[in-house]
Amino acid sequence: MAKCGACGPGYATPLDAMKGPREEILYLPCIYRNTGIEKPDYLATVDVDPKSPHYCQVIHRLPMPNLKDELHHSGWNACSSCYGDASKRRNRLILPSLISSRIYVVDVGTDPKAPRIHKVVEPVELFWKGNVANPHTSHCLGNGDILISCLGDPSGNGKGGFLLLDGETFEVKGNWEKGEKVPPFGYDFWYQPRHNVLMSTEWGAPKVLANGFNPADVEKGHYGRHINVWDWNSHTYIQKIDLGKDSIPLEIRFLHNPDAAEGFVGCALNSTVHRFYKTEKGNWAAEKVIEVPSKKVQGWLLPDMPGLITDVLISLDDRFLYFSNWLHGDIRQYDISNTRKPKLVGQVFLGGSIIKGGPVTVVEDKELQCQPEPFMIKGKRVQGGPQMIQLSLDGKRLYVTSSLYSGWDKQFYPDLVKEGSVMLQVDVDTERGGLKVNKNFLVDFGKEPDGPVLAHEIRYPGGDNTSDIWI
Repeated sequence: MAKCGACGPGYATPLDAMKGPREEILYLPCIYRNTGIEKPDYLATVDVDPKSPHYCQVIHRLPMPNLKDELHHSGWNACSSCYGDASKRRNRLILPSLISSRIYVVDVGTDPKAPRIHKVVEPVELFWKGNVANPHTSHCLGNGDILISCLGDPSGNGKGGFLLLDGETFEVKGNWEKGEKVPPFGYDFWYQPRHNVLMSTEWGAPKVLANGFNPADVEKGHYGRHINVWDWNSHTYIQKIDLGKDSIPLEIRFLHNPDAAEGFVGCALNSTVHRFYKTEKGNWAAEKVIEVPSKKVQGWLLPDMPGLITDVLISLDDRFLYFSNWLHGDIRQYDISNTRKPKLVGQVFLGGSIIKGGPVTVVEDKELQCQPEPFMIKGKRVQGGPQMIQLSLDGKRLYVTSSLYSGWDKQFYPDLVKEGSVMLQVDVDTERGGLKVNKNFLVDFGKEPDGPVLAHEIRYPGGDNTSDIWI
């Protein structure tokens, strides 16, 4: 197998990637917006090499030059979609800001342990050249460009448009989409050229969700409910798949095998996972394959508490699906050998809103006999619930952070904002299935030099399960 970089960035196949080197450092955006601390967000570099004297420590912090950006997700300038092109290197991390609409391009190639800012794309570039704002997911394309999905327009209304960045100069080239039709909302996306398709999902209108969640806004139609289907070659919006009015579909993942014409999407509000697939007619459809029942509760925002599925990923061999229930507080592992009938094989509780001794009393629960105990690790009681997840290339270690988005963290987990988020590691049984917390691994972002911070999405320098696409 050619080593990463010898034939261009990434790996020839997902199974080759599983044989890649063990992760030694991770990158995480750390957010100060909504915490009361007037400091810029920053990119943290964390040492996760068990042989290192700095294991489980933040070894570098790259502050942004502005306040209140709300760094969120990140992507690469090049990934396995460019494998075979020796002129490409995975040496720039693309950091869109969800609220300020800035895009930071970070040099992680010169010194991977000490990233530096390479370029800043100002919001006005997005507004003028694309009439879009609130950038979210960034994926590199096989032709060298970078594609970024957006949540809205410059006025804060929902709009599911896309932006293209030049992969060399990082100049905004304009919109990716063509034609008049654009979905009412945007969020995440995945593309699959072998099936001439791009699939995107819908969160909600930025000006509605920016400072918190009001259930009445779902009834008013300010949140999304569709998977949107795009023709990859013509860049046109061709179909929408309705997942139901209380769905709010967030993370979408095709199976990694580029021949596969199916994948999964996690719906936050009704806590379901849908399998989407290509039909015999050549269009696309979806079916619900997992449902997490709500719990009847007292002492909370609503009488029924959903699990709130906020992140979903698939192992590189397409064998296991993982997702986090941010409110209930558990991470689940499903065997998806039969994609139509996922089988629960692992579950672990890492906090959440229904813990014993908290303000919420569960009065009816279709799954648990009793409320889970508060989660303690290394003497620290963890606040919040499991949210962003990232799997090691070999599938044996699942990294977890607890912050969703600062405006919602503040509403649902005020103690998380006061004490800072954490990163945990869960050991995975890849033979039979099963999850077990690594009790020796804790990165406590409550102890950062400028005060507690909210750490979000996890990336490895060499690529990972949710940033690499094979074409």
